[in-house]
Amino acid sequence: MKMKFYLPLLLLSVSACSISKKSTSLSKLEPGLRAHVAYLADDKLEGRRTGTAGEKLAMGYIAQQFQKIGLAPKGTEQYYQPFSVNEGKEMKEATTLTITKSFSEGAAATKTLIINKEFFAFPYSANGSVTGTATTGLREIGSPWLMDIDVVLEDNANNPHFDLAGYIYEYSKTAKTKGATALLWYNAGKKEDKLSFNGKDKSPVLDIPVLYVSSVIINGITKEDEEGVFNFNGTVQLGEKMRSGSNVIGWVDNKAATTVIIGAHFDHLGYGEDGNSRYEKKEAAIHNGADDNASGTAALIELARVLKQSAAKTNNYLFIAFSGEELGLYGSKYFTDHPTLELGSVNYMINMDMVGRLNDSTRAITIGGYGTSPTWSSLVNNQPLSRNEKSLSIKIDSSGSGPSDHTSFYRKDIPVLFYFTGLHTDYHKPSDDADKINYKGMVQILKHVYTVVEGANEKGKLAFLKTREAQTTTTARFSVSMGIMPDYTYSGNGVRADGVSEGRAAQKAGLKAGDIVLQIGDYRISSMESYMQTLGRFKKGDKTTVLYQRGTEQFTVGIQF
Repeated sequence: MKMKFYLPLLLLSVSACSISKKSTSLSKLEPGLRAHVAYLADDKLEGRRTGTAGEKLAMGYIAQQFQKIGLAPKGTEQYYQPFSVNEGKEMKEATTLTITKSFSEGAAATKTLIINKEFFAFPYSANGSVTGTATTGLREIGSPWLMDIDVVLEDNANNPHFDLAGYIYEYSKTAKTKGATALLWYNAGKKEDKLSFNGKDKSPVLDIPVLYVSSVIINGITKEDEEGVFNFNGTVQLGEKMRSGSNVIGWVDNKAATTVIIGAHFDHLGYGEDGNSRYEKKEAAIHNGADDNASGTAALIELARVLKQSAAKTNNYLFIAFSGEELGLYGSKYFTDHPTLELGSVNYMINMDMVGRLNDSTRAITIGGYGTSPTWSSLVNNQPLSRNEKSLSIKIDSSGSGPSDHTSFYRKDIPVLFYFTGLHTDYHKPSDDADKINYKGMVQILKHVYTVVEGANEKGKLAFLKTREAQTTTTARFSVSMGIMPDYTYSGNGVRADGVSEGRAAQKAGLKAGDIVLQIGDYRISSMESYMQTLGRFKKGDKTTVLYQRGTEQFTVGIQF
């Protein structure tokens, strides 16, 4: 699961039902669940991070299980549906910078800088050469300019709204028209600037190379009685940083008019390289993700086995193991934008994410999406109980959106359900291991899912209802929200709204799904990170403006948080 979330919950009263033959057979699935989780959460898969060898091992295992069960391949490459993940910009090996300082007595000092330690290129820098002489305090037409940010930091020391990154970008935008061939920023003062290469910054590319050079280098190469004149020779080579992932898709074709989609994501955090780990120690550690989400993937495989053999054939069944969920629902969004069957034929979608930690005392499980179809109310409280089996304490949430893959289907007007046993202290940590999974609890949850599917087979095509949008958050805390659901797969400038919550600030200001937020107040929005940082600058009741793009046009509107 990608993010922590907080959902208003409603406790459902539940009643026991008679034991069917099918639910009895489901009780025999524990060994399979154990085997799947043990494999997927093994160290050799190194956390199943999207785009890694560990992800490929998981893909192969899931495809092999689908094939053994007898599911037909329904990807674009047999069982697989590859997709690309744009991670932003990266500095290529060709990016270099050398500084030469000539002294009055004829001597010279030359220093080749270490990338990302002694210099870096800003992500919006133009590619090209950085050649020529630059002088501190003097900006000559047709030469690189050496720019000290010390003064601007001092001038804005008491301005809590000063955006240094935005200032550098805006200044750099017009530097070429003023005669600069390149900009080399440095900080000669003592105030920390906290600048670093940010590959997630999606600001439009400028006309000239723009770099940052460590002040230690500038100061260390100059003698006190010498003028700050330097000769620069280097190259900037930036490019897109891409990796690929794959969904794994199997199909049961019952020749029915409608199809039920059942899904679970199988990717996890690897060693925490993407910054989404809650692990606080410095040394790298494998995040095995037994609950998140080897548990849901194991349940997906075993449910596929049961439904393949089921006599309930009024629907076809499509089983999808998604990748890229931890990066922002990449796999499920890619599938809903590039479906391997007609989305109009989809009856409903069930998503299982973190279903391995049922508490034996509380028996609590959250089922989201309850409000996305009027049919769910007659099915969700139905529990097939075996002898000596306690009821589940079902907590429902009506919203069709949330921090997992069902959201992608809800946004295509498809009824959804979302099974989740709750957050725990091992969430997004290396300690989320297979020995902490409640396998008997998983069996009972799987039985409940099967009962819902079995009951829905008698209902025909389910009606869809729009619901309120669940609010999601990362580990950061903000006092305000615009009320947009960001599209994490968007790789352009700004932040694109994948959805807009009814009654929230963005909707009241006239924003719609698909709009791209480019600026909030004085703050440019160049990435999700800058968007979240900007929200942290406002408090409830504040009024400001939002610059957004719809199609090819840009609009500025007032907004109140």
